[in-house]
Order: sequence, then C-alpha cells, then structure tokens
Amino acid sequence: MDDGTNIFIRRHGNPGGPRLVVCHGNGLASDVYYPFWSLLTGECDLIVYDLRNHGWNEVTAIGNHTVPHLVRDHDLIMEAVDRYFGDKPKVGAFHSVSALISLLSPTKGSAFAGRILFDAPLCRPGQTREQMEAATTRNAAAARKRRERFASTEELSHRLRAVPAFSRVVPGVLDLMARTTLRKSPGRDHYELRCPREYEARLAEYGEIYSEMVDLGELASPTKVLGADPSVPFSYLPSLDLSDIVAVDYDYLPDATHLLQLEEPQACAEVARDFMDTVLHA
Repeated sequence: MDDGTNIFIRRHGNPGGPRLVVCHGNGLASDVYYPFWSLLTGECDLIVYDLRNHGWNEVTAIGNHTVPHLVRDHDLIMEAVDRYFGDKPKVGAFHSVSALISLLSPTKGSAFAGRILFDAPLCRPGQTREQMEAATTRNAAAARKRRERFASTEELSHRLRAVPAFSRVVPGVLDLMARTTLRKSPGRDHYELRCPREYEARLAEYGEIYSEMVDLGELASPTKVLGADPSVPFSYLPSLDLSDIVAVDYDYLPDATHLLQLEEPQACAEVARDFMDTVLHA
C-alpha cells in the first residue's frame, strides 16, 4: 500500500471461471466466510483478501487505520488483482464495512462488472437514524471491552457460543472464527486478536459518519444489496430497506441477521451466482 503496509491476496478455485473478489466485515477475516465462498470455488476464479490489520495481514500503526486509508487500499488492491492475475471482468462480494469501503471509492465501482454488497452499513435520514447511531456507539464500546488474549483458540470459540449474535451461524463457524481472528503471540504461550480491539472500535466509531457520504445514485456498475431481515431484532446494526433506491437491486434474506453469509451460506452463494450470471452475460 502507499504507506508500505503489505496486504496478502489469495487466489482459490477455477482460474478460468468468472472472477469474484471477496472481503469481510470489521474485526473478522475473509477466511471466516469459508462456508460461503468455498461453495463457489468449483466455478469461480476466487480472489480473497483481508483489510489492513485483519486476518493474514500484520498489525501496523493505528494512525493509518482509518476509512480513507481503507478506501485507498481497496483501489490499489483491485489494480493489483488485474496486474497479477490478468485483467478480466470481476464481481465484488463485500460484507459490512468492506461494502461501505467499496461504495466510498472515488471510482464509484467502475473497476467491477458488478458488486454484491451483503448488509452494507448504510445510514440514510429517517426513522432508523437514531438506531444506527445508538448501535454504532454500542458496537464501539463493546469492541473496547473485548478480551484480547486467550490461552487457546478453543477458549475463544467456547466463549462465542454464549454470545447471542452468533446463535444462528452454521456449525463450525465459531471454531473457524477463533482460528482465523486469533494469532499466536510471538514468543509467548497465548493467542491474541489479529485485529486489536481498539482498531475494531475505531472503525465502528467512524463508519457511521462515512456511511452518510455514500450516494447510491452515482454507482458506476450494477449493484445488488442483500440485507438482513429488517424485521429481525438486530444485534449489530439495523438493516435498511433500500427497495426505494432505483439504482440498487435490493433484497433481503428472511430470518437472517447481519452475519447472513455465516448463517445462510448456501442462499448467499446462490444469490451471488445469479448476480454474476446476470452482470457477466448481460
């Protein structure tokens, strides 16, 4: 990246297939979404990466852990994907904060044949604005209270089983989440968060501000938003009904929460297939 930070890009699946680029939500890692993207490896040229200070990437200065830095990273990563793996049409599949980051890019999505955004944390003036602000404050506070060190990955997965927000995920996700969001502390006998809690809180705190800057009327490529069920009590952020935005193909998954790819991976993969088929063969 511009400041010397290294971002690891991984390639899976079928190099001859349609290209799908996958990224994750705040505090997580793209490998957590394996139950979703593994369903597409047989047919897709799959590109997977983590945001800076997440997943495979090293922890760098917190001063550069900002939304503008992540937006710049996004554009450089898309250029690198084309440079290293060959320039061909690609579809982005982004969840939560990575969806917001992609929407904030000055390219307006022109680097993509289309994007599918899973429950993007958008905030529009209206009755849910106060809910969004309250949830943002709550999420940042919760991140700052998060335990940073664990004796083992099993200790974290055991603790996650008691968290209501993860009650709907498919079997195996909590173990996977522990293995992919913790790393062994160098020279020590414990594990630590790959994305430190203050870094996660920083994005949670400021993401809501930047979400108001998104103009869904200026999209430069077809965009589908697949949201959580707006009627389900939210444990992260309220899901907004965007059906009145003509520039967006909006739908939601019944009974799914913000972690929809981890709860309904097969349904999300099917939506991704249909969308890719539409935008790549239009």
